[in-house]
Amino acid sequence: MRQLVLATRNKGKIAEFERMLNAYSSDIQVLGLADFPDLPDVDETGSTFIENSLLKAREVSAFTQLPALADDSGLCIDALNGDPGIFSARWAGVHGDDAANIAKVLAQLSELESAGKLTNRNAKFRCAVALSFPSGDQRSASEVLEVNEVIEEGELLGSITLAPRGTAGFGYDPIFQPNGYELTLGEFEHGEKDRISHRAQALAKIAPKITSLI
Repeated sequence: MRQLVLATRNKGKIAEFERMLNAYSSDIQVLGLADFPDLPDVDETGSTFIENSLLKAREVSAFTQLPALADDSGLCIDALNGDPGIFSARWAGVHGDDAANIAKVLAQLSELESAGKLTNRNAKFRCAVALSFPSGDQRSASEVLEVNEVIEEGELLGSITLAPRGTAGFGYDPIFQPNGYELTLGEFEHGEKDRISHRAQALAKIAPKITSLI
């Protein structure tokens, strides 16, 4: 089995990536950061989704000496000038507090609406996925491949609902209604989100490269 490390401790992301990768290859063993308890936390100091995904992929690959796949994604709301953006996971102050993050976003939009400054509730999920190889990996420097980093992006357009709906997914899914759908991502059936999500789009672009590179 070939091995790939997913640079995340988010169980929801791990499950999504595993399901989607299995559609492209069944001989890749997916490891998570829980398999490397001594791995230090990676400081996401980048100013873009691409920069942060690369930071995580590079550091995890260097530590584990295995190919590493990392993503950075977030919710960008037009009325909030693209926020929470790269700060999506910690928008309310505590990393990963989904309920608090959702409450803050809804409160901000409500304040704008009360002030007559809310013209729309348009938003989009954005994702950047980076694949990095450890230095000295001959496969990544071969005459055929000549690559040791690959980056792809995905985007899902939609709008923010007035209140959370549904308990599926994670993060801002219960308040994000994709364009063309009556349901929020939090109301989607198990696995249905995988077909259209920003993460699915980015992974669909990078998955064929993963299967040929690692």
